[in-house]
Amino acid sequence: MLTTGHAERHRWPEVQTAQEHSRRAERSRSAAFWLVAGVFFLLFVGAGAPSPLYGIYRAQLRFSTTTLTAIFATYALVLLLTLLVVGSLSDYLGRRRVILAALVVTAGACAVFLTAHSVGLLFAARALQGVGVGAATGALGAALLDLQPGGSGLAPLVTTASSTLGLGVGALGTSALAQYWPAPTRLVWWLLLGATVVAAAGIVAMPEPGTLRPGALASLRPRVGVPRPERGTFAAAAPCLFAAWGLSGLYQSLGPSLATQVTGSRDLLWGGLLVFLLTGVAAAATVAFRSVAPRTAMLAGCLVLLAGLAVTFAAIAATTAAGFLAGTAVAGVGFGMALLGANRILIALAPPGQRAGLIAAIFIVNFLGLSIPALIAGVATAHFGLHRTALAYCVAMAALIAVAVGSLLLRGRHTAGWHEARPGGQE
Repeated sequence: MLTTGHAERHRWPEVQTAQEHSRRAERSRSAAFWLVAGVFFLLFVGAGAPSPLYGIYRAQLRFSTTTLTAIFATYALVLLLTLLVVGSLSDYLGRRRVILAALVVTAGACAVFLTAHSVGLLFAARALQGVGVGAATGALGAALLDLQPGGSGLAPLVTTASSTLGLGVGALGTSALAQYWPAPTRLVWWLLLGATVVAAAGIVAMPEPGTLRPGALASLRPRVGVPRPERGTFAAAAPCLFAAWGLSGLYQSLGPSLATQVTGSRDLLWGGLLVFLLTGVAAAATVAFRSVAPRTAMLAGCLVLLAGLAVTFAAIAATTAAGFLAGTAVAGVGFGMALLGANRILIALAPPGQRAGLIAAIFIVNFLGLSIPALIAGVATAHFGLHRTALAYCVAMAALIAVAVGSLLLRGRHTAGWHEARPGGQE
């Protein structure tokens, strides 16, 4: 007994050391998780920052509404192409390398915005933003999955909330800086450049969350990384994603101009507030409804989006500012719920080695929705005016959402798992 007791006392410091090492490792993973979430948020703050500045750039450089939406669409289309090429790269080279490269490109975009004295430089800056966000999106989303606590389901929630809240904060913050501080087209880019450098330093210090494996060059061949057995599920959720981001595209490109028309005020804060109401409320909705089953969240989100669009349509038709803001906020709730449900269902489909590729596929649908309808709206505005184009846009988005609802209901009849899936893997 003495020998046994002595042995147990001898092992006790080793057990304590192992437990302390485990706690330190868990704290390190948790810190890395929130660092990655912060970088994700920062990239979308930068993506939302130009929206309130388009009016200033347009007045200074004298370009048309069609050019404005083309500048906006350039970001989304370049992002899409980048996702197609490098969306899966971090599954092979590791998350940190790809994120760092993306941050370097993003810093370059800020530098070009600081010197943007021509339309060509605006196109170049937005294209660089598209490359940076496109390269980082798959790596950041996969890193969140790698680092999230087991069974927590935090990664899809943070992915959705970071992107939507980032866009809203970027637009609202930039509009406030541009309206009330000096150097309206430069101050925000100096701030974002500094924040990007700090973010890069954090990523350098972070341990690699992924694994390295051969095949990086082969992964550059453009492809959509949806596992074959799950492509039906992806196809059913795609209309929901496309329609939700299509509405966001209207607000981010023409929203500030529409706010000026509806409110009768040229205060830039209205344009930023409008974008924030849609995307910021969407981020809040993802947190508030995080315990709702994914398919239920997606279906309810689409229905709430329809309600918000109806109020928005009526408010634009009657030129009522209060109704316009209210409709936008209601649509924001639907936007957040729909994205949360879609992301929870789709992100769970891929095994660890295919995570970045699947997240890239999701964001390809998102940014097709973000760019193509907005570009069409820009051309239409030049011919039919902003008021009539905005009304037609609301009708078109409502039709897309109706398709999404039909797709969800049809898929739900044949796939019981859509009814049973719960956040965090619970059933």
